[in-house]
Amino acid sequence: MSTEQADQQSQSCSSHMMKTTKRGRPFLKDTLDLFATLIVSLQLTPHKQYFRTFPNSFTTDEAAHNLASLKFSQSNRGPDPRDKSRIVTTTTTTTFSMTRDMAKAMCQHFMDARLIENAADQGSNLFKDRGTYVLTPKGLHVLERFISKNGINADHLQQAFASQPICVRLLHLERRAADDEIIVTQSVITALFRRFVGRQANYLPSQSIPSDTFQEYQERTKGIQLSNIQDKATIPGKGVVTHKYCFSAVSALEWLCDFTSVVGREEAAEMAAQFVRFGLITLVSDKRKNNDSAIIFTVRGSTPGGNSPVSPHGEFRCTAKAIYKITEEGKRVAQWDESTPSPFSSTTNLHGDRASLDSAAVETGSKCGPDAAVSAADAKIHRRISMAEKLHASYEAGEKKGNVKSNMDRLNYILEEPAYRGLFRDFLKANFCEENLAFWLDVEDFKRKFSTTSSAQATASPRLGNVHHECLIQTALQIYHKYLAPSSQHELNIDHGLRLDLASYLGEVITNLNGKSFDGQVNPNHFNATQLQMLIKLYSRIQTHVLRLMATDSLPKFVKTPRFVEARQHLGEGVGANEDVLFLTSPHAPPGLGEEEAGGAYMTVSAKASEQREHRSQISESHTSS
Repeated sequence: MSTEQADQQSQSCSSHMMKTTKRGRPFLKDTLDLFATLIVSLQLTPHKQYFRTFPNSFTTDEAAHNLASLKFSQSNRGPDPRDKSRIVTTTTTTTFSMTRDMAKAMCQHFMDARLIENAADQGSNLFKDRGTYVLTPKGLHVLERFISKNGINADHLQQAFASQPICVRLLHLERRAADDEIIVTQSVITALFRRFVGRQANYLPSQSIPSDTFQEYQERTKGIQLSNIQDKATIPGKGVVTHKYCFSAVSALEWLCDFTSVVGREEAAEMAAQFVRFGLITLVSDKRKNNDSAIIFTVRGSTPGGNSPVSPHGEFRCTAKAIYKITEEGKRVAQWDESTPSPFSSTTNLHGDRASLDSAAVETGSKCGPDAAVSAADAKIHRRISMAEKLHASYEAGEKKGNVKSNMDRLNYILEEPAYRGLFRDFLKANFCEENLAFWLDVEDFKRKFSTTSSAQATASPRLGNVHHECLIQTALQIYHKYLAPSSQHELNIDHGLRLDLASYLGEVITNLNGKSFDGQVNPNHFNATQLQMLIKLYSRIQTHVLRLMATDSLPKFVKTPRFVEARQHLGEGVGANEDVLFLTSPHAPPGLGEEEAGGAYMTVSAKASEQREHRSQISESHTSS
């Protein structure tokens, strides 16, 4: 599999093979980018198989045909290095080329990563030569982020986003740059485990309640589904023992693949083995027959010492009959019982273990497992700043210890978080001041389109991918006439000096063009690219003004609303949650200070899934009221 990159400005070209791990799969970032590029290039349409019709699907032949010669183009606008007054556009085109067999193997990697699934047989893990496939909720989440990041026009995919469940929260585990292996630390495993078990024990309902696909998926997203298991007591005379908080090994692997960035069951089994090593789960029973094969993953690492429950090794049985349960230690780490202090609550304990998972052992019918490489961190590890912490007014950051975070910082976080941003928009609308947020969002979207334009396509069916200069000008003028022109429909209440600066600049542009004075009306013929960039700077100043206005007037009222408090609980940011391990980021160390990579975990939230959930909630409320 090879990729070629060409810069259309300089006509330079380079070619390289896609990097693969020791397991033979491409690095995760390349896998996700190639998957999203493929899906954007496809037309997801209804396909028939086994007398059934599957909407928003594609076939093996369609995927292989597009992967044979796939192009991804990205255009970036910026100042000319030789003349800062000029705006230049640099377009980089990446071309993927592979044989049909290689394309099928790549699609198998997509299935292993739980990005696509067989529409007719969702239990199948094999990518077949003649099959029909659909995107999984995780695949839709990855696709949404790719489209948003690269400014791709994906109107042809809106039906898929609207009609299928989307993963609301996807937990990402950071990886080593050299081999793409997950960096395992105690804090990472704690974050992963808390997401795995949920904020409360997720027991299956005692009675079967009819539900649709969305409801079933919503139940799974709360955490691994648990049940109580009765088993014969190991002590004679004890009769039957009931084990609480149990789950099957297979369901654990499926859940980890569906809701985290792990790739395939092998990697999921390694993370489950780490749960065992850290004393969070334990085996209840494995009632397979003696002649049945068993795949057992074993991981090894260092131990903190003292009374720590962390073991030097852990094993996980990947069999259909294996049952595990959450231990007392697991319940404390999960924070189900808030009155019980967690031994992992301190920063020292969280980051004391630095075992990096190098490999897991796999054997049929017996245990095995060479030691994984173990590395200890003697140097002080920077405190990781969680996304949730940024929301708290009491958060102390670096050199600013003791200072209260400003409302502006809190508002910036809310605007960056899709789930909160939607609630904030509804709050402003109810208070008749939504034009401030609408202007801020429209300008953000416009600036992104101005700086980056991307397209993905199969070379056999080229499509227009670049946003033309005229369209950008049209967007800029729509913003002006909607929010800033005198007596406009949603006129902003902005500082007089800002309004005067904008009117002065527009008057200067128009006067220089045709000698006429500015009358409040602007048309596309008045601007070139450099003048458009200056207009963006003025828009940015107005953005800052409305941002301050929202931060001082609207935000203090919004954060006290019940809907906001409920949303924080849903995202795992409620009071009492240990945010250091729910949302982890790795601050970059200064150059030359150590070569060890610090692992971390972070959550991404789907805006479309949040909108989807809100829409279904409104429909449900309307049905209830009627």
